[in-house]
Amino acid sequence: MAEAFLKVQDLARRYPGGKRGDAVFTVFEQVNFSIRKGEFVCMIGHSGCGKTTILNVLAGLDRASDGVCIMDGREIAGPSLDRGVIFQNHSLLPWHSALKNVTFAVAARHRDWNRRQVLEHSQKYLERVGLRGSEARRPAQLSGGMRQRVGIARAFAIEPKLLLMDEPFGALDALTRGNIQEELIRIWSKTHQTVFMITHDVDEAILLADRILLMTNGPEARIAESVVVDLPRPRDRTQIIHLPAYYAIRNHLIEFLVRRSKDFLRHPPAGFDPRNPPTVQPGLETAVFTAPGPSSPRAHRSAP
Repeated sequence: MAEAFLKVQDLARRYPGGKRGDAVFTVFEQVNFSIRKGEFVCMIGHSGCGKTTILNVLAGLDRASDGVCIMDGREIAGPSLDRGVIFQNHSLLPWHSALKNVTFAVAARHRDWNRRQVLEHSQKYLERVGLRGSEARRPAQLSGGMRQRVGIARAFAIEPKLLLMDEPFGALDALTRGNIQEELIRIWSKTHQTVFMITHDVDEAILLADRILLMTNGPEARIAESVVVDLPRPRDRTQIIHLPAYYAIRNHLIEFLVRRSKDFLRHPPAGFDPRNPPTVQPGLETAVFTAPGPSSPRAHRSAP
Protein backbone atom coordinates (compact mmCIF):
# COMPACT_ATOMS: atom_id res chain seq x y z
CA MET A 1 0.00 0.00 0.00
CA ALA A 2 1.28 3.47 -0.87
CA GLU A 3 2.45 5.65 1.99
CA ALA A 4 -0.16 8.06 3.34
CA PHE A 5 0.00 11.61 2.00
CA LEU A 6 -2.29 12.92 4.75
CA LYS A 7 -2.36 11.50 8.28
CA VAL A 8 -4.91 12.51 10.91
CA GLN A 9 -4.01 11.14 14.32
CA ASP A 10 -6.14 11.20 17.49
CA LEU A 11 -7.92 14.41 16.47
CA ALA A 12 -10.34 15.91 18.99
CA ARG A 13 -12.34 19.13 19.29
CA ARG A 14 -13.75 20.25 22.62
CA TYR A 15 -15.47 23.43 23.69
CA PRO A 16 -15.27 24.71 27.26
CA GLY A 17 -18.33 24.82 29.49
CA GLY A 18 -20.23 28.03 30.15
CA LYS A 19 -19.87 30.46 33.04
CA ARG A 20 -22.06 28.23 35.21
CA GLY A 21 -19.48 25.49 35.13
CA ASP A 22 -21.13 23.39 32.46
CA ALA A 23 -19.27 20.29 31.38
CA VAL A 24 -16.85 20.45 28.47
CA PHE A 25 -18.60 19.65 25.18
CA THR A 26 -16.71 17.17 22.98
CA VAL A 27 -17.75 17.25 19.34
CA PHE A 28 -15.43 14.44 18.26
CA GLU A 29 -12.38 12.63 19.59
CA GLN A 30 -9.94 9.91 18.62
CA VAL A 31 -10.48 10.62 14.92
CA ASN A 32 -7.91 8.73 12.88
CA PHE A 33 -7.63 8.31 9.13
CA SER A 34 -5.18 8.67 6.27
CA ILE A 35 -5.40 9.55 2.58
CA ARG A 36 -3.04 8.43 -0.16
CA LYS A 37 -1.75 10.88 -2.75
CA GLY A 38 -4.24 11.25 -5.59
CA GLU A 39 -7.04 9.57 -3.63
CA PHE A 40 -10.61 10.95 -3.52
CA VAL A 41 -12.09 10.45 -0.03
CA CYS A 42 -15.58 11.46 1.14
CA MET A 43 -16.83 11.72 4.72
CA ILE A 44 -20.46 11.11 5.63
CA GLY A 45 -22.22 11.48 8.96
CA HIS A 46 -25.22 13.12 10.60
CA SER A 47 -25.23 16.82 11.44
CA GLY A 48 -23.36 17.56 14.65
CA CYS A 49 -20.65 14.93 14.29
CA GLY A 50 -17.98 17.52 13.41
CA LYS A 51 -17.37 16.90 9.71
CA THR A 52 -17.00 20.58 8.82
CA THR A 53 -14.83 21.18 11.87
CA ILE A 54 -12.48 18.43 10.73
CA LEU A 55 -12.31 20.02 7.28
CA ASN A 56 -11.61 23.43 8.83
CA VAL A 57 -8.77 21.94 10.87
CA LEU A 58 -7.31 20.44 7.69
CA ALA A 59 -7.66 23.83 5.99
CA GLY A 60 -5.86 25.53 8.88
CA LEU A 61 -8.95 27.63 9.67
CA ASP A 62 -9.53 25.98 13.06
CA ARG A 63 -7.36 24.31 15.67
CA ALA A 64 -7.97 20.91 17.18
CA SER A 65 -8.04 20.45 20.94
CA ASP A 66 -5.91 17.32 20.63
CA GLY A 67 -4.21 15.37 17.91
CA VAL A 68 -2.22 16.24 14.83
CA CYS A 69 -2.69 16.47 11.05
CA ILE A 70 0.37 15.79 8.92
CA MET A 71 0.34 16.51 5.18
CA ASP A 72 3.27 15.61 2.95
CA GLY A 73 5.49 15.18 5.99
CA ARG A 74 4.62 18.52 7.64
CA GLU A 75 2.19 19.35 10.41
CA ILE A 76 -0.76 21.53 9.39
CA ALA A 77 -0.56 24.70 11.45
CA GLY A 78 -2.50 27.34 9.54
CA PRO A 79 -3.87 28.22 6.09
CA SER A 80 -1.73 27.53 3.04
CA LEU A 81 -2.03 27.64 -0.75
CA ASP A 82 -1.04 23.97 -0.63
CA ARG A 83 -4.64 23.41 0.48
CA GLY A 84 -7.54 24.68 -1.60
CA VAL A 85 -11.07 24.93 -0.17
CA ILE A 86 -14.46 24.87 -1.88
CA PHE A 87 -17.09 25.95 0.65
CA GLN A 88 -20.83 25.30 0.77
CA ASN A 89 -21.40 28.72 -0.79
CA HIS A 90 -19.33 30.02 -3.68
CA SER A 91 -17.25 32.52 -1.58
CA LEU A 92 -16.42 34.67 -4.59
CA LEU A 93 -15.30 38.30 -4.51
CA PRO A 94 -18.47 40.09 -5.69
CA TRP A 95 -16.65 43.10 -7.16
CA HIS A 96 -14.48 40.95 -9.45
CA SER A 97 -15.40 39.15 -12.66
CA ALA A 98 -15.37 35.37 -12.89
CA LEU A 99 -11.94 35.51 -14.54
CA LYS A 100 -10.55 37.96 -12.00
CA ASN A 101 -11.72 35.73 -9.15
CA VAL A 102 -9.56 32.96 -10.59
CA THR A 103 -6.56 35.10 -11.62
CA PHE A 104 -6.47 36.64 -8.15
CA ALA A 105 -5.84 33.21 -6.63
CA VAL A 106 -3.49 32.01 -9.38
CA ALA A 107 -1.32 35.14 -9.12
CA ALA A 108 -1.03 34.59 -5.37
CA ARG A 109 -0.02 30.98 -5.93
CA HIS A 110 2.47 31.65 -8.75
CA ARG A 111 4.12 34.94 -7.88
CA ASP A 112 6.84 34.41 -10.50
CA TRP A 113 4.38 34.15 -13.39
CA ASN A 114 3.76 37.04 -15.75
CA ARG A 115 0.28 38.38 -16.52
CA ARG A 116 -0.09 36.33 -19.69
CA GLN A 117 0.73 33.07 -17.91
CA VAL A 118 -1.77 33.84 -15.16
CA LEU A 119 -4.53 34.67 -17.67
CA GLU A 120 -3.96 31.62 -19.87
CA HIS A 121 -3.88 29.28 -16.88
CA SER A 122 -7.02 30.81 -15.35
CA GLN A 123 -8.95 30.75 -18.63
CA LYS A 124 -8.05 27.10 -19.13
CA TYR A 125 -9.74 26.13 -15.87
CA LEU A 126 -12.80 28.29 -16.51
CA GLU A 127 -13.18 26.51 -19.85
CA ARG A 128 -12.89 23.16 -18.12
CA VAL A 129 -15.94 23.95 -15.99
CA GLY A 130 -17.92 25.14 -19.00
CA LEU A 131 -17.70 28.91 -18.45
CA ARG A 132 -16.14 30.00 -21.72
CA GLY A 133 -17.79 33.27 -22.70
CA SER A 134 -18.72 34.16 -19.11
CA GLU A 135 -15.28 35.34 -18.00
CA ALA A 136 -16.27 39.01 -17.74
CA ARG A 137 -19.42 38.47 -15.68
CA ARG A 138 -19.49 39.30 -11.99
CA PRO A 139 -20.98 36.80 -9.50
CA ALA A 140 -24.30 38.71 -9.38
CA GLN A 141 -24.65 38.12 -13.12
CA LEU A 142 -24.14 34.36 -12.81
CA SER A 143 -26.53 31.61 -11.76
CA GLY A 144 -25.89 29.66 -8.58
CA GLY A 145 -24.47 26.75 -10.52
CA MET A 146 -22.17 29.02 -12.53
CA ARG A 147 -20.87 30.68 -9.37
CA GLN A 148 -20.06 27.30 -7.92
CA ARG A 149 -18.22 26.41 -11.13
CA VAL A 150 -16.07 29.52 -10.72
CA GLY A 151 -15.23 28.36 -7.20
CA ILE A 152 -14.29 24.92 -8.50
CA ALA A 153 -12.16 26.44 -11.29
CA ARG A 154 -10.39 28.69 -8.78
CA ALA A 155 -9.67 25.83 -6.39
CA PHE A 156 -8.29 23.54 -9.09
CA ALA A 157 -6.39 26.36 -10.82
CA ILE A 158 -4.09 26.94 -7.85
CA GLU A 159 -3.22 23.24 -8.10
CA PRO A 160 -3.22 22.59 -4.36
CA LYS A 161 -1.67 19.47 -2.92
CA LEU A 162 -4.94 18.84 -1.09
CA LEU A 163 -8.39 19.95 -2.22
CA LEU A 164 -11.01 20.29 0.54
CA MET A 165 -14.71 20.46 -0.30
CA ASP A 166 -17.50 21.11 2.20
CA GLU A 167 -20.80 20.04 0.60
CA PRO A 168 -20.06 22.24 -2.42
CA PHE A 169 -23.22 21.21 -4.32
CA GLY A 170 -25.71 21.09 -1.46
CA ALA A 171 -27.59 24.27 -2.42
CA LEU A 172 -27.98 23.40 -6.11
CA ASP A 173 -30.93 21.86 -7.91
CA ALA A 174 -30.61 18.21 -8.93
CA LEU A 175 -29.89 18.88 -12.63
CA THR A 176 -27.22 21.51 -11.97
CA ARG A 177 -25.73 19.36 -9.22
CA GLY A 178 -25.39 16.41 -11.60
CA ASN A 179 -23.76 18.55 -14.29
CA ILE A 180 -21.19 19.99 -11.89
CA GLN A 181 -20.44 16.55 -10.45
CA GLU A 182 -19.61 15.42 -13.97
CA GLU A 183 -17.37 18.47 -14.47
CA LEU A 184 -15.63 17.66 -11.20
CA ILE A 185 -15.03 14.07 -12.27
CA ARG A 186 -13.54 15.22 -15.59
CA ILE A 187 -11.19 17.74 -13.96
CA TRP A 188 -10.11 15.35 -11.22
CA SER A 189 -9.43 12.59 -13.75
CA LYS A 190 -6.99 14.94 -15.49
CA THR A 191 -5.29 16.40 -12.42
CA HIS A 192 -5.42 13.43 -9.99
CA GLN A 193 -5.35 15.84 -7.07
CA THR A 194 -5.86 14.53 -3.55
CA VAL A 195 -9.41 15.34 -2.43
CA PHE A 196 -11.23 15.29 0.91
CA MET A 197 -14.93 16.02 0.58
CA ILE A 198 -17.86 16.24 2.98
CA THR A 199 -21.30 15.30 1.73
CA HIS A 200 -24.69 14.16 2.98
CA ASP A 201 -25.51 12.58 -0.36
CA VAL A 202 -24.84 8.84 -0.42
CA ASP A 203 -25.14 8.56 -4.21
CA GLU A 204 -22.78 11.50 -4.70
CA ALA A 205 -20.19 9.87 -2.46
CA ILE A 206 -20.39 6.57 -4.36
CA LEU A 207 -20.08 8.39 -7.70
CA LEU A 208 -17.02 10.39 -6.69
CA ALA A 209 -15.03 8.63 -3.99
CA ASP A 210 -12.40 5.94 -3.77
CA ARG A 211 -13.25 5.55 -0.07
CA ILE A 212 -16.02 6.82 2.21
CA LEU A 213 -15.38 7.53 5.89
CA LEU A 214 -18.42 6.93 8.11
CA MET A 215 -18.75 9.10 11.23
CA THR A 216 -20.75 8.04 14.27
CA ASN A 217 -23.30 10.44 15.70
CA GLY A 218 -22.06 13.27 17.89
CA PRO A 219 -21.20 14.27 20.49
CA GLU A 220 -17.90 12.41 20.99
CA ALA A 221 -18.11 11.22 17.39
CA ARG A 222 -15.50 8.95 15.84
CA ILE A 223 -14.84 7.31 12.51
CA ALA A 224 -16.60 3.96 12.52
CA GLU A 225 -15.49 2.55 9.17
CA SER A 226 -13.64 3.24 5.97
CA VAL A 227 -15.75 1.91 3.08
CA VAL A 228 -13.95 1.03 -0.16
CA VAL A 229 -15.78 2.07 -3.33
CA ASP A 230 -14.31 -0.44 -5.75
CA LEU A 231 -16.23 0.63 -8.84
CA PRO A 232 -14.43 1.12 -12.16
CA ARG A 233 -13.46 4.55 -13.43
CA PRO A 234 -14.44 6.57 -15.34
CA ARG A 235 -17.83 6.52 -13.63
CA ASP A 236 -21.11 7.52 -15.19
CA ARG A 237 -24.16 8.03 -12.99
CA THR A 238 -26.39 6.29 -15.54
CA GLN A 239 -24.10 3.25 -15.71
CA ILE A 240 -22.90 2.53 -12.18
CA ILE A 241 -26.45 2.00 -10.92
CA HIS A 242 -26.54 -1.20 -12.97
CA LEU A 243 -23.53 -2.68 -11.18
CA PRO A 244 -24.29 -5.25 -8.43
CA ALA A 245 -21.60 -3.72 -6.22
CA TYR A 246 -23.29 -0.31 -6.36
CA TYR A 247 -26.27 -1.45 -4.34
CA ALA A 248 -24.13 -3.46 -1.94
CA ILE A 249 -22.22 -0.26 -1.13
CA ARG A 250 -25.31 1.95 -1.06
CA ASN A 251 -27.27 -0.39 1.22
CA HIS A 252 -24.29 -0.60 3.57
CA LEU A 253 -24.08 3.20 3.82
CA ILE A 254 -27.82 3.68 4.31
CA GLU A 255 -27.98 0.95 6.95
CA PHE A 256 -25.18 2.62 8.88
CA LEU A 257 -26.70 6.11 8.71
CA VAL A 258 -30.23 4.98 9.57
CA ARG A 259 -29.49 2.39 12.23
CA ARG A 260 -25.92 1.68 13.34
CA SER A 261 -24.62 5.26 13.65
CA LYS A 262 -27.01 6.01 16.51
CA ASP A 263 -25.85 3.30 18.89
CA PHE A 264 -22.37 2.63 17.53
CA LEU A 265 -20.47 4.15 20.47
CA ARG A 266 -22.65 2.49 23.10
CA HIS A 267 -22.47 -0.88 21.39
CA PRO A 268 -19.34 -0.95 19.22
CA PRO A 269 -18.46 -4.09 17.27
CA ALA A 270 -16.15 -6.52 19.00
CA GLY A 271 -12.55 -5.43 18.68
CA PHE A 272 -13.36 -1.92 17.43
CA ASP A 273 -10.37 0.40 17.86
CA PRO A 274 -10.89 4.10 16.92
CA ARG A 275 -7.13 4.41 16.37
CA ASN A 276 -7.46 1.94 13.51
CA PRO A 277 -11.02 1.97 12.10
CA PRO A 278 -11.83 -1.11 10.03
CA THR A 279 -11.80 -0.99 6.24
CA VAL A 280 -14.79 -2.72 4.68
CA GLN A 281 -15.70 -3.56 1.10
CA PRO A 282 -19.42 -4.34 0.77
CA GLY A 283 -20.31 -6.98 -1.78
CA LEU A 284 -16.72 -8.12 -2.18
CA GLU A 285 -17.66 -11.77 -2.45
CA THR A 286 -20.23 -11.35 -5.24
CA ALA A 287 -19.44 -8.13 -7.10
CA VAL A 288 -18.69 -8.16 -10.80
CA PHE A 289 -17.63 -4.77 -12.15
CA THR A 290 -17.85 -3.73 -15.77
CA ALA A 291 -16.37 -0.46 -16.97
CA PRO A 292 -19.01 1.82 -18.57
CA GLY A 293 -18.63 3.59 -21.88
CA PRO A 294 -18.62 2.80 -25.57
CA SER A 295 -15.34 0.92 -25.50
CA SER A 296 -15.26 -2.84 -25.05
CA PRO A 297 -16.16 -3.77 -21.46
CA ARG A 298 -13.46 -4.64 -18.99
CA ALA A 299 -14.68 -6.96 -16.25
CA HIS A 300 -13.14 -7.51 -12.87
CA ARG A 301 -14.35 -10.10 -10.38
CA SER A 302 -13.57 -9.51 -6.75
CA ALA A 303 -11.93 -12.37 -5.00
CA PRO A 304 -13.98 -13.93 -2.19
